[in-house]
This record gives sequence, structure tokens and C-alpha cells, in this order.
Amino acid sequence: MTRTLLLTGPQLTDDAMAHAASHGVRVIPTTPYAPAEELTAIIAREQPDAIIVRQGKLTREMINASAALKIIAKHGVGYDTIDIAAAAERSIPVTIALGANAQSVAEHALALMFSVARQTALLDARMRDGHWDKATSVGIELSGKTLGLVGLGAIGQILMELVAPLRMTIKVFDPYLADLPNVQRVASVDDLLASCDIISLHCPLTEQNRNLFGAAQFKRMRPGSILINTARGELIDTEALVHALSTGQIAGAGLDTFNPEPPPADSALWGLPTLVATPHVGANTAEARDRVGLLALQQIMDFWDGTAPPPRAVVNRHLYAH
Repeated sequence: MTRTLLLTGPQLTDDAMAHAASHGVRVIPTTPYAPAEELTAIIAREQPDAIIVRQGKLTREMINASAALKIIAKHGVGYDTIDIAAAAERSIPVTIALGANAQSVAEHALALMFSVARQTALLDARMRDGHWDKATSVGIELSGKTLGLVGLGAIGQILMELVAPLRMTIKVFDPYLADLPNVQRVASVDDLLASCDIISLHCPLTEQNRNLFGAAQFKRMRPGSILINTARGELIDTEALVHALSTGQIAGAGLDTFNPEPPPADSALWGLPTLVATPHVGANTAEARDRVGLLALQQIMDFWDGTAPPPRAVVNRHLYAH
């Protein structure tokens, strides 16, 4: 029996595509960020048994366009672009590739920390324009500083290991965190603001934490502190961030995610010399792409073979009608 798998975006890595082909799975890639009407029409025509969400949104209309659809897998871990309630109404599990890109995202968060602290992006651009800022450029050492983590899933835990040689004090806010040794937990984000030199965001986007960092939070942060976001752009009020950076309320920010994506060409962000920006590439390493694509595919194939995905990997199981 031939199964059909549709991708919202381009084809998977060669290994994943070969794995699918060897099991007789028909894989249908689509144009990255295809218009909603176009993607809905493709789904209605192809009637996929499964969808892997790589880029753009998967809406209720798209989900309901395929009567054959039985499972949805996210090519990554951020599932806010998927209508998980619409899927749950049809008892369609939505899985995430738990942990598969965590190493890459954690390394990217660390790279952004160093880049903001030492102004590497700005100094590189200045040198290319003919400047030599040796006499005026003053960076910040990360060693011995206090790092605040908002969320301690797989990415946050790896980041803790990566910064160990820097002898940082680490504080964590995570309301869902099970007890872990050697972790200093705080009761709220506010508890991190005044006591941390660097704050790094590693939590999923929910309705409760949208604009988690706004004007009030930036006012409470330490002068000279740094904000890093490799999670979701909607966690930060962009206007408040622009104000905090342009007035020197905080020393800098490293962003891999934005609201919206991509940000407009005339965004006030681009006039901020203390901002380091990357285009949502934290998970984009050859190694992570191999792991994520294969894991998403394997979750689907196991499901077809009668093996349920691990409960922690199913993000909408709490919405299923009982």
C-alpha cells in the first residue's frame, strides 16, 4: 500500500528521502511559504496520509482538505504555526522532533551571546567599510556572569553544558520543570530580570507568554545586560526592544526569531548597532537537518506501522475529545 506524505516546503535531506523511497512512501514537496490557497488546493488534490510541516502555516482548512490525513509531524519543535486544535478534533496527532535540533540551537544561542558581547557583527561591517575601531571598541566578558534561562528543555540544558567553562551562575525560570540538581530555580521571569547579565529564551510560544518581554521587563533588566532569543519572535514586543536598545536600557540583543518573519526592510531593528540578527537559522546545520528530517519521517512511519509516538512528542494530545 502506497502512502502519501506531503511536505510544506522543499524535500527532506537525501538520507530521509531515500529512507522514504525504500519504504514505498510517495513524498510531495511544495514551494516554501506557498500561499494558503495554493497549499490547500495541493492537499485537496493529493489527499496525503501525513504532512511534515517545514515552512509556513498549516491551517484548519489545509488539515480538513485531506480526508486521508492521519498524522502531522513538525520538522523541528516549534508548533505555533500548526492548528493543533483542528487536528485534535479529528484525533490527528501533531508530533515534534523532540531534541533533534537542540545541539544546533544551543550552539547558535552561544554564538549570539559572544557576538553581542564582542560586537563582532558590527565590527565586521565597520571594517568592510574601511574603519579601524581598535581605540574605541570595548566588549563585555561572559566569564563569571549570571545567565538566566527562560525554559529548560533540551536546548537550555545543552546551553548550560556549553557555558560551563565560563563559570557562569545559572538561574532558570520554567514552570514545567521537574526537579533537577544544580539548577537555581526562580519563581517568575521578573526574578531573572534584575539578577541576570544575560537572559536567553528557550520556551515554546503560548497565548500566555506572547510579548513576555515588553517595556516593563526591559526597565527591570540590568543596565549592560543582553537578551538572546532563539525561540519565537512573538515572545518579545519589538517596539519595546527597539526602545530599550536605542536608549541604552540594555547593552544588546541577539535575535534569531522575529515577529513577523521576515521583518520588513524598513524595520526600526536595522538601525540598532547593538543588535545581532540572524534569519531563524538556529537549527540550520547539516547535522540537525539530517536528524530532524529522519526523526519526523520515522515518527510517521512508526505510526503507520501501529506504534504510537512518545507522549512527550505529541503536542495536542490534551485536546483530544474523550
